[in-house]
Amino acid sequence: MNCERLPLLGNTENLCMDQNTSESTTLSPLFQKPTPKGPRSATGPVPVGLRAGVSLPDPLVPVQEPSHPLYGRVRAGPLPNCALPCHQPYFSPDERAFTAFWRFRYPERPIIFLAACYLFVSLGYIVRLAAGHERVACGADGRHVLYDATGPALCTLVFLLVYFFGMASSIWWVVLSFTWFLAAGMKWGNEAIAGYSQYFHLAAWLVPSVKSVAVLALSAVDGDPVAGICYVGNQSLENLRGFVLAPLVVYLFTGSLFLLAGFVSLFRIRSVIKQGGTKTDKLEKLMIRIGLFTVLYTVPATVVVACLVYEQHYRPGWERALACSCPSERQRLGPDYAVFMLRYFMCLVVGITSGVWIWSGKTLESWRKFAARCCPCRGRKPAAAAAAAAAAASVYGEASAALTARAGTVGTGSYHKPSPRRTFERTPSLPLAPAVPP
Repeated sequence: MNCERLPLLGNTENLCMDQNTSESTTLSPLFQKPTPKGPRSATGPVPVGLRAGVSLPDPLVPVQEPSHPLYGRVRAGPLPNCALPCHQPYFSPDERAFTAFWRFRYPERPIIFLAACYLFVSLGYIVRLAAGHERVACGADGRHVLYDATGPALCTLVFLLVYFFGMASSIWWVVLSFTWFLAAGMKWGNEAIAGYSQYFHLAAWLVPSVKSVAVLALSAVDGDPVAGICYVGNQSLENLRGFVLAPLVVYLFTGSLFLLAGFVSLFRIRSVIKQGGTKTDKLEKLMIRIGLFTVLYTVPATVVVACLVYEQHYRPGWERALACSCPSERQRLGPDYAVFMLRYFMCLVVGITSGVWIWSGKTLESWRKFAARCCPCRGRKPAAAAAAAAAAASVYGEASAALTARAGTVGTGSYHKPSPRRTFERTPSLPLAPAVPP
């Protein structure tokens, strides 16, 4: 009864009869015997776990072909030539969906990189706080501020953390506005936008890198006598206008332009969906969140630009007042302390307000599930965070479908084709009989 000793199909030396290839003249039996699927190897015995008639456990993937690159190289426990499935079999579909949706998809994903950039900007200020004002922004003797420096190393480190990641955060803001415009205005899907993610990263990291290298090559790094950090344009108005003020104005204007176009498209989608008789609650919530996040970014960015314009306009007068021997004249013509403090505060507050996008019930539910996993003794509630995230992510798709429906049904007054519903009637003979839909 050893199956390996059975003769192979087509072996005329050991088989007196071969497969019947003629047409059948009798009816086939009602229940046929199952035949093993897959080719039988003629070169030797098939490894355990892949033998004909022996089924593998459901999650495992058999590697049967000898030409397969994994043949003879993988095993799952005691079973050779058995590969693990693509998705982790120990986790439920809801848990796998949560791992997919907790990482933000486009168009919201740039918010993560924007927040990460502000994390490194804050690290630059923390390094300055730990090292001290004089060691970072002042000369070797500690008496004068740094001019046109390419060092020391501590100054260069603070400059790269504050300037490079500050400019990268501004470009990620442009990318965020652009992806919102693609999703709302051009009706692009998440996968289509994600296909260009390498270009977004190229722009967000390459442009600040080129600017930072140019500043270092021109020895344009100087000390900030107020904050005690190393930046560019603190002592040179040309460098302030060329490397700081002009790029920030361009980034703010470009991002606001894309955002405005996206909002116009969202309002258009909202009106189309309302005309179709569909609720627009999800879309309105999305618009409120985008509007709130826009205000919490554009207002600080605009204030920073305004403070820089104020500084570059009045700095020559401040320097002339320092040369005056009259203390009262210095006090009258000196800078406003509140403007500088407002500038530094607005430079860092966006790192906090960028978290507004994830300040929701789903975030709290995610942390609750994480705490429940860390403390198994606590009870678990069936969570619907992944389903809610999936529903929220489909807002753009529903809106796009509404626009498409409108384009295809102009003049009909309806944008959604109602699906036929089954109704049930009571008859004397049958308890419940489905009525035939019209």
